[in-house]
Amino acid sequence: MSDISSLGDLTGKRVLVRSDLNVPLDGTTITDDGRIRASVPTIQQLSDAGAKVVVTAHLGRPDGSPDPKYSLRPVAARLAELLGKPVAFATDTVGADATETVAALQDGEIAVLENVRFNDGETSKDDAVRAAFADQLAQLADAFVSDGFGVVHRKQASVYDVALRLPSAMGGLVAAEVDVLRRLTEHPERPYVVVLGGSKVSDKLGVIDNLIDKADKLLIGGGMVFTFLKAQGHEVGKSLLEADQLDTCTRYLTEAADRGVEILLPTDVVVDTAFPSGDREPQPSVVPASEIPADALGLDIGPESAAAFAAALADARTVFWNGPMGVFEVAAFADGTRAVAQALTEVSGLSVVGGGDSAAAVRQLGFDEAAFGHISTGGGASLEFLEGKELPGIAVLERD
Repeated sequence: MSDISSLGDLTGKRVLVRSDLNVPLDGTTITDDGRIRASVPTIQQLSDAGAKVVVTAHLGRPDGSPDPKYSLRPVAARLAELLGKPVAFATDTVGADATETVAALQDGEIAVLENVRFNDGETSKDDAVRAAFADQLAQLADAFVSDGFGVVHRKQASVYDVALRLPSAMGGLVAAEVDVLRRLTEHPERPYVVVLGGSKVSDKLGVIDNLIDKADKLLIGGGMVFTFLKAQGHEVGKSLLEADQLDTCTRYLTEAADRGVEILLPTDVVVDTAFPSGDREPQPSVVPASEIPADALGLDIGPESAAAFAAALADARTVFWNGPMGVFEVAAFADGTRAVAQALTEVSGLSVVGGGDSAAAVRQLGFDEAAFGHISTGGGASLEFLEGKELPGIAVLERD
C-alpha cells in the first residue's frame, strides 16, 4: 500500500483527506475528542508539506440529508485548537460553499467540509449513485489520503469510490492500525491473550471463530458472558441473555478445550436488581457466577474475577481487548473494566485496545493513553479485520 510519500511533491496540491471525526456530542459540546486528536498527525503532515488540505468526515447517522445536530462545525473548531491554526469550514460537502472554500485555500491551509453523510450518495447501495457523488468529491482535489480507519470497512463514496478516481495513499493513522492488527493475526508473540466483553456474543462471533485457534487464552466478560454461563448450566437471573447463541457458546467451550485454548469466565459477578438509571442509586452486591439470584442482573465481573483476569494477563506478550467488563459508565460497575485496563498498561509486549467502548472506557477511567501499546480508533473495523474479512477501504488502496 502506498503512503503519503508516494504522492510526490504536494506543494499547492489539493489533498482530500477522509478522516474519522465521528465523536460523541452533548449538544455542541464534544465529550470525547480522541478521534480528532488521532487525526491530527496526518492533517499536520499534509499541511507541513504545503498541501491545501480538504478534510471530509461524517458524524452520526443523519440519513442522507442535512441535520444541524450532526454538523461538523464544533469538530472543525476543536481541530483548529489542536492544530494551533485556523481551519476553514464549508457549510456543505460538494456544493457552492465547499467549492468556494477549497478555492480560497492557500498552501498549507486546512478546510473541513460539512458532514459527508448529509449527502445520500455517500452511503448509497446503488453503485451509480455513490459513484456520482464520488465524482463531485474528486473534483475538489488532486489527490486522496485515506486516514479514517473507523470507516474502512464500509464501501462508501468518501472511503472507497473516491480512491478509484484520484491518486491515493494511506494516511499514518490507517497505516498504524493495519500494522498493529496484522501483528495480532500473523505470528503474534506468545502468550497471546484475547479479552472480549461488551453486551452480545453475536457481535463477537467472527472474532472468536478466527482467533480461537490463534490465541492461548480467551477472557470473557461483559454482558456476553451470561450466555456462556447459561450454556454451562448456570442460571443468570435477569442478566442479558442471547438464547439463540447457547449452542454456539457450548461449541466454543468444546473447541477451546480440544485445541488447548483456555477460556476464562468470571467466577463472581456484581449484580443489582435493576439496570442503572438516573432516578435510582445503584445497589451492587457480589455473588458467585453460579448463584445469580432470579431477580438480579449481572452488571460487572466481580473482584475475584478481576484479579484472575489481571493474573492471566500478567505474562502475556500480546493482548487484544475489545469490550468493557461491565457498565463502566457507572462507578459501582466499573471496577472490572478498570482492572483489565490497568493490567494492559503493565503488559511488557503489545497491548491493543480495540476501539469503541473499550477506548472510551480507557479515557473515562482516567488512564494515560500512552500506557497502552495501541488504542484503535475503529471498533467495527478492528473486529472485521480480526474476523479475516476484506475491508473495502483497505482493499481499494492495495489494488494494482
